[in-house]
Amino acid sequence: MAKTHNNWIAMTDDAIVAELGNFIKKNRIAKNKTQAETATAAGINRWTISQIENGEAISLNSLIQILRALDILYVFNSFIFQEQISPLEAVKLKKKERKRVRSASKNNPTTKSDW
Repeated sequence: MAKTHNNWIAMTDDAIVAELGNFIKKNRIAKNKTQAETATAAGINRWTISQIENGEAISLNSLIQILRALDILYVFNSFIFQEQISPLEAVKLKKKERKRVRSASKNNPTTKSDW
C-alpha cells in the first residue's frame, strides 16, 4: 500500500527536501523525461536536477524552474491564502442581507395613473 499522508511537522528539513526530490523524480519519470531534458527545459544544469532528486537542497528559483519545466506548478495552489471570516462576522453579514423587495411607493410620481 502506498504512503498517502506525510506528517510534515514531524519531519526534519532534510526529510522534506528528500520528499520534494522524490516527488520531482516520480513526475519526471512519469512524463518520460531524462534529467538532461528536464534541465534543458528548465534552463538549469543537469547536476541541479540530480541534486534535488538525491535529497540535497537547491535554491527556490531552481525548484520553481524545475516545476515549471515538468508542468507541475499546481503544487503552489496550496500557498494561496484565502481570507476566512469568523462565524460572528458571518452572522452579522447575514443580518444585513436584504430579505425582500420594497414595493413601489404610492407617492412616486412615475407610478401615477392618468385616470
